[in-house]
Amino acid sequence: MPQTYNIVMLASEMVPYCKTGGLADVIGALPVELAKLGANVTVFLPYYRAVAEWAENSGSTPEAVENSTLSFFLPGYTGEAYLREILHPSGMRVLFVDYPSLYDREELYTEGGQDYEDNLLRFAVLAKAGLEACKLLEIKPDIINAHDWQAAMAAVYLKTHYADDPFFANTKSVLTIHNLGYQGRFPGARYPALDLPWDYFNVEGLEYFGQVNVLKGGIINADAVTTVSPTYSAEIQTPEFGAGLDGVLESRAYKLTGILNGVDYNVWDPGVDKFIPHNYGPDTLDGKWSCRKELLEELGLPEGKGPLIGMITRLAEQKGLELVVNSLEKIVKLDCQMVILGTGDPRYHSMLSEAAGKYPDHLSINLTFSNALAHKIEAACDIFLMPSKYEPCGLNQMYSLRYGTVPIVSKTGGLMDTVENYTAKRLEKGRATGFIMSDFTAAALMKSIRAATKLYREKPGDWKKLVITGMNRDFSWPSQAKLYMTLYKSLISN
Repeated sequence: MPQTYNIVMLASEMVPYCKTGGLADVIGALPVELAKLGANVTVFLPYYRAVAEWAENSGSTPEAVENSTLSFFLPGYTGEAYLREILHPSGMRVLFVDYPSLYDREELYTEGGQDYEDNLLRFAVLAKAGLEACKLLEIKPDIINAHDWQAAMAAVYLKTHYADDPFFANTKSVLTIHNLGYQGRFPGARYPALDLPWDYFNVEGLEYFGQVNVLKGGIINADAVTTVSPTYSAEIQTPEFGAGLDGVLESRAYKLTGILNGVDYNVWDPGVDKFIPHNYGPDTLDGKWSCRKELLEELGLPEGKGPLIGMITRLAEQKGLELVVNSLEKIVKLDCQMVILGTGDPRYHSMLSEAAGKYPDHLSINLTFSNALAHKIEAACDIFLMPSKYEPCGLNQMYSLRYGTVPIVSKTGGLMDTVENYTAKRLEKGRATGFIMSDFTAAALMKSIRAATKLYREKPGDWKKLVITGMNRDFSWPSQAKLYMTLYKSLISN
């Protein structure tokens, strides 16, 4: 019989239970595919208020695990955390660390746009609780895969607190970086909250210019580090994209791998999408036009002659919002209409709201998050904008390709790995799928938008070919999960 591996995932969010971004989508899909490959997968998450609300709405409350109060030491930890468990539809185990004083809060990470003051303790507890729960439940991990800084202390604790623990003698750790911009930096004075020796607070440990840097500690201590696209794994070893950790990563390039995220086509496919009014596919594109018509009516926009442009994003400088805001007047003059969905920096809320008032027939600004509306936008739009300053992987450009919504993206990260720039020759060869900006400027953004709208208006046959080529691209999770399993097996065999 083939060997079965025990894979433990530690993460701070997962669909459908709690979500702020793409991390939740990955944790909702990757473990399922690993289980299909024969792994025994267990996922540990905090039991946030958002999870309790999901449970109430779904009628699927995670049950308390009997005799599961977790006993371990961390300064500030009162020893009152216990486990809840829910059986995932796939059959894998999802376990929640229930500790109300740390997790029963309005948001996952922030309040009023500011990080919770005790985030260092909140996520050190998650890491320690996950490891202790493995022992309590006798889940002997072959691999512990920690995701982002919120789980990175698991890799640190394996090499320190549990270095001589025979239970973890054969356990290897993997740290997956979804966004290097978020590192878990805290004042150095808070270092004692981690219960580590002071001689570990140095340049070869968690110290970073006098601060605690949790992600740095994870990178140094993990047996392997992955990022969410091949291009991003190369970019973060440079000063431009390394967010201050390029030297740390470059010196550990031997254990760094880029594995592109996948897409769950059970959810993101216009042929089966439950949120859109008309399902369609490459051979039934009339349904896409119907989706467009109904979305315009829903948003109160008149039917326009030009393409409908969509953007679903966190409203932040990283996502290219400065470029978009500075280009809105020019986009409107091209007789394009645009719908934006997202929340973020109040400055962009104000600027976009003002622009919507100025161009009511051309702009629909939706300052919220709505999963249903996100699906409708992907289905209804002709063009999708992702002019990110940097983008570790990105998922919406892959969703857009599947929905026949031509992406315009910047030249970075996973966007480069998933979109092939339009030229007539590439289109003829069945390779072109979108438009890649030449650089990160408003001028480059407008150049790509003008090129796309010109093709849309003047060569509808070529536009349709571009759309169908993108719809036939396959970024499904099974092939990506196999790459994770290959990495896991190489670590285990060593």
